[in-house]
Amino acid sequence: MTMRTHVTLAAIAGTAAALAIAMQARAGGDKVAFPADYAQGVLFTTVDRTDNKQFREFFGSAAALDAAKKGQPLPSGTVLTMVQYAAKLDAQGNPEKDANGRFIKTNIIGYAVMEKRTGWGTEYPDNVRNGEWEYQAFKADKTPNTAANLTACFNCHKPLDKQDFVFSYDKLKTSAK
Repeated sequence: MTMRTHVTLAAIAGTAAALAIAMQARAGGDKVAFPADYAQGVLFTTVDRTDNKQFREFFGSAAALDAAKKGQPLPSGTVLTMVQYAAKLDAQGNPEKDANGRFIKTNIIGYAVMEKRTGWGTEYPDNVRNGEWEYQAFKADKTPNTAANLTACFNCHKPLDKQDFVFSYDKLKTSAK
């Protein structure tokens, strides 16, 4: 091979590597729109988060619950929405609890959405890809949270491939409609 061929091949390889890194680094939620009708779905679980003093509600579709109850992957078109509320705090800054011992929710502080569509995710390398899921974070005003680290969503959900990359899969299975 000539020197020119080596240089050309090196340039092609460098460009390909740079593009792969750029694709991996830009885990983008631009495919995911705010699900305006999320509350018409099923509220399948709630969580008190002591670490950040939040109360969270999780919504999904009846079709997603049906698939989970059968132990199947969630269908294409599934949208799971997490609504994040600030917990009501006492004078010492600790979350107040209701009669059932659960945090009392106050104002919405944000939303996190994961959506699954056939063919999504193919642009990600295997070490990042979460099946056909994409993620997006939204501010309380329902606009995309451009400061959100969506790559962290992929990394956090990645080990959950046996449950379709969904932390709350078991809650979907046991939820009543």
